[in-house]
This record gives sequence, C-alpha cells and structure tokens, in this order.
Amino acid sequence: MTGAYAAAAVADPFDRAASFLTCLIDSLSRPDALLLPHDQVEQDAENGARELARLLLQGHLDLRARQEEAHLTALEAGGRAALAAGRTRLEKHHRRQLATVVGTVTVTRCALRAPKQPNYYPADAVLGLPGGRHSLGLRRLAVLEAVRGSYDQALEAVGRHCGTRPLGKRQVEQLVQAAAVDIAAFYAARTPPPAAHTTLLVLSVDGKGIVMLPGHLREATRKAAERATRTFRTRLSAGEKTGRKRMATLAVVHDADPAPRRPHDIIAPPGGRATGRVPRKGPKARAKWLTASVEHDADQVIAAAFDEAEARDPQHQRCWVVLVDGAAHQLELIQKEADRRAVTIHIVLDIVHVIEKLWASARCFHAAADPAAETWVGFKAARILAGDAPGAVRDLRGEAARGHLTDEQRATIDKTCRYLENNAAFVHYDQALEAGWPIASSIVEGAARHLVADRLDITGSRWSVPGAEAVLTLRALISNGDFPQYWIFHTQRERERLHPHPDQHHYELRA
Repeated sequence: MTGAYAAAAVADPFDRAASFLTCLIDSLSRPDALLLPHDQVEQDAENGARELARLLLQGHLDLRARQEEAHLTALEAGGRAALAAGRTRLEKHHRRQLATVVGTVTVTRCALRAPKQPNYYPADAVLGLPGGRHSLGLRRLAVLEAVRGSYDQALEAVGRHCGTRPLGKRQVEQLVQAAAVDIAAFYAARTPPPAAHTTLLVLSVDGKGIVMLPGHLREATRKAAERATRTFRTRLSAGEKTGRKRMATLAVVHDADPAPRRPHDIIAPPGGRATGRVPRKGPKARAKWLTASVEHDADQVIAAAFDEAEARDPQHQRCWVVLVDGAAHQLELIQKEADRRAVTIHIVLDIVHVIEKLWASARCFHAAADPAAETWVGFKAARILAGDAPGAVRDLRGEAARGHLTDEQRATIDKTCRYLENNAAFVHYDQALEAGWPIASSIVEGAARHLVADRLDITGSRWSVPGAEAVLTLRALISNGDFPQYWIFHTQRERERLHPHPDQHHYELRA
C-alpha cells in the first residue's frame, strides 16, 4: 500500500489522496485483513487516516499554489508593485516545509522580488504561516501538553497524537515561551463581567518558591546563598536553606455574594453540632481571575490584581475584601496600592493560618494523639472567631506561664501570640462573618499548589526565568478558562507581527 498511490496522476492535486484512500480500503478488505485482531486493524486504520489527512492538506496547499501562480502571472508589473511594495519580479516554486499535527507537508508559493529587498511571499500572509517550521495547530498541541506535565511527557503525548515526534524538547520550550508573549495584552483588552453593587469584590495574594537554574535567582537570594555557611558538606542541617528558589507571586480576584454566618458555622463546637443544625455555607466564588509571575516582583503582581479589581468596579462602589496570610511585606504593598488608587479595602487575615498556629500551640500542651488537643483548638478558635482574639492571647500566655514547657515550646506559643497581636487589625472575624465576607484564602492557596507545585515543582526541575514565567502565566490563563479565546487573539497578533503588509487583507487566493 505504501507505494501504490505514489504513481497516481497529479493533474488534480487531490489525486494522491483519492488513490491512497482506495488503497487503504483495499488493504482493510483483503481476506488476510479479515483474520487480524481488532487492535491491529484499529492501528492500521488510525495510521491510514492520519496519512490521508496529510495528503488532503497537501492537496489543498498544492491547489492554492496553482491558483496563486496563475493569479500573479496574470498581474501586470504595476499590480505586483502595488501588492508587494514595489517588487515586480516574479519567481515561482519557492518551497518551505510545514510540520503539522497530521505530518509534514510542503508549501509551494511564489516570491515577489526587487533588488536589495527581501523576498515577499503573498501566500504566507494569506495562509497565516508561522515564522518557524511548526504549524499553529502543532504549536497549540505542544503548548497545552507542555504546561500540563513535564517536557518529556509533552513529547510523548505529541508523538502519540501525531504518530511521530515532529519536534524536540528545546523546540517545545521555545514554543511555550513564544505562546505566552501576548497574555498581558489579551487581559488588557478584555472586559470583565459586570456585577451588582452589592456583590463582594475579593482579592487574595500568596507566594510560592520555584527552584531556579544558577544565574536566574534574584540578586538578594543569590548573595544570601553565597554568604551562607553550611554545617555539612553533602547535606543541609536543620534550619539551613539551599538558596535555590525564586519566589513567584500569585493573586486571585473574584466576585461573591455576601453570606452571613456565625462562628460555629466555621468550626464545630466542642462535643459536635446538634444533628438538626446545618452549618451555613460561606460566600461562593465566581468569575475567578488568576494571575501569577516569577519574573516580576510582588508589587507588580499586586498592582495587576488591583487593575483587574478596578476594571470590575471603576467607581469603587463595591465592598473590596482582601485576604492575606500575615506577611508584613505583602500587607505593606497591598495597603500602598489601595492608597494610591484611593480605594477602601477591608483586610482579613486568613483563618486557616490562624488555626494552623493554634494547632502548633496545642502540641505544646497535649500529646500528638490526644483528642483533647482538638477540643483545645476548638475553644480557642471559637473565641477568636467571636471577635475576642486579645482574650485568646491572654489565655495562651497564662497557660504557657503555668505549664512546664520547654524553651522551644514557649517559643512556639510566643510565635502564635505575636502573630495574632501583629495582625490585630485584621482578625475582627465577628464583623466579617456578620457582613458575609469570606475569611479564608483557600482559592489562592489552591492556585499556588495547582499552578506551581503540580508543574514547576516536579522533582528535578530547574527553571530559567523566561521558561518558568511562560509556563506559570499559561497555566494561570488555562485555569481562568481563557485559553481558547487567547489562542485566537495570539494567532491574530502573531500574524500581524509576521505579515504587516497593509494590503495583505485585500489579497485573496481563490482555490
């Protein structure tokens, strides 16, 4: 079957495809084929269908090449000059290879030339051909697979889809970086969905470290790593850090309707809830928008989140709630950005971080498997949720003074107390619950795991800044559900960059 269609007449560009289809049908209907197991027949049919698709694509391109040649040959010199910025010399049969999802095809087109000027290929603009060898369809496939798993896994997935590996690992990395160049412009041109004035506008920010290649750390991290002294030569001791990570900043903006609750809707009272009482649910996030960057500093990511929020509420008529984890630098940047825009924000400390601190303190008073630790945490958390964080701090310090604690345990208790005291302005949970605000930043915490840990934190991964930034921003784009629209936007921008001729939209090749 492999050579039977090759000798078919080529007067019609689709003759090869028609001949191959006939041969494929014959091969699947032979007596010996009727004895084959279904999996082998399935494989033969799949491979044949892929080759048939390649031949159909090749036939289409050959037909367009003939039409272009006839069209340009019929044009007078003045028409060619107007089409190609003064180029009048026509050369035929210029060819380039194009790797596609169904195989490699040859694009034949005409060149318009003039002395001391680069060739102009009208068909390249009409077809929207990319600058490199790989088609936009193949690029899209490679990018989606590369941001989903490792580059090696992406190559395997592309190979399974295409029947062969049409590109290498370095090429995939380059395609991913090229695919991300228009994300900022895409979101700048996007109009957020409208919402009622009563709808909450919620922002949250988080950070996550990414292991980088040498030379791609921030300067402060690099210098700190150089100054660090290590106890052991071959491993780290307790408390030592490798200094190999660069912090990525993530921010989420979303809408939510207020959902008033009480403390016991958040945490079960000691002894459990009454069987007939169902806890009230918290605000449900909708219209989520996620952004992330390892290249830009936290202030730029926070500014981008405020840009998104302001696009949703340009008149500042909605209630802005900002969820934080207590990082001082993060709080400073958030408040600075709010002041710059003259917008009132309500900062709430993530209750999950508070409860984690309480659990750390509980282990200072109770054994690891002691059920009383849960009751202890429940009492303290309920008191804080009711708006009495200062009272909870006093109790903690009193219990620590009366208990027989080690220096390390006392340090843990003191750390919890300082955390609540330093963030005293942001732990008025009674007011937040009454107003129906969210009090946990689970969305951005989950985004940090999804965007960074699931892809950029794969064992053995070491990243450059451009590579990590491209993967991170593309994963955020996909998480927002915007990839299909973005790909249309990106291909249009790419076409404008590659084929900026002002008359390109007026030139049509009719097949």
